[in-house]
Amino acid sequence: MNREDYEFKDRLIKGITEDGNFKISVVKTTDVVKEAKKRHNLSLLNTVLLGKSLTAAMLLASELKKEERIQLRLDGNGPVGAITAEANSLGEIRGYVTNPQAELDYTQPDVHIGQGIGLGILTFTKVLYNEAEPRTSSIEIVNGDINSDVAQYLAQSEQIPSAVILDVGINEQGEVTEAGGILLQRLPGAPEGQIDMLQERLGSFPPIDKLLEDGQYIDEIMKSALSPIKIKELSRQLVDFFCRCTKERFLDALSMLTIDDLKDMAGEGQEVSCHYCNNTEHISKEEVSKLINEAQAKLN
Repeated sequence: MNREDYEFKDRLIKGITEDGNFKISVVKTTDVVKEAKKRHNLSLLNTVLLGKSLTAAMLLASELKKEERIQLRLDGNGPVGAITAEANSLGEIRGYVTNPQAELDYTQPDVHIGQGIGLGILTFTKVLYNEAEPRTSSIEIVNGDINSDVAQYLAQSEQIPSAVILDVGINEQGEVTEAGGILLQRLPGAPEGQIDMLQERLGSFPPIDKLLEDGQYIDEIMKSALSPIKIKELSRQLVDFFCRCTKERFLDALSMLTIDDLKDMAGEGQEVSCHYCNNTEHISKEEVSKLINEAQAKLN
């Protein structure tokens, strides 16, 4: 990898306006979305919807500490089914959809991307340090376009006036061009009405994928999003599609089954897949036998 490729890798940058009224995060998730598309063999519809969800999860996770994580899940009655995206502040992002090949009939009048998810519930879950139980809150899905759904969640559940931009570019060949997003949030003490002006401005802001295609990187995008308001950079980090599943974790999960369930697997190997990354591991019949023996020993 040459220096230019490294400098333009997927990253998240955080900043705060010099007047202390707003904080902003900008993320490039192009390679993350490409990896998700490849791992899950996604339709174009799901590439956009899951791509936006992964981008949103990373923007929201940027407010957490280290391995604390946030998960957003959209359960709808559309052909996509459910979308799950998860990220932590270390920049690890992963996710999946129930029906990866789902698509809409674009020959029908008035068809729009939100119909892929349809009506349903958007649930946010935060797993935080020093808290025994995850924090969970839910709202009704607004439009199914991810952008307005996440903005509605922040306004309704977090009560933080925000502006959210999530974009995934697809070319005529059906390939991901660029992907990224912006999260702007008002801080306590900011003047009333200023967030409304900025929300309106960002509503007509050029698509993030187009800006990235034109050679602008997240630094320039962050500055131009709020110009002429001055912004101070707080931090930046790499982000990646990354899943911590391992064979050992699969074995740990199987060890939680009842001994009767384990005995049903006796004498043959098992293929176990991770929903999040589609990685598959083979569990040998010898390993199944060992799990049965260990379960039996606990009963004695």
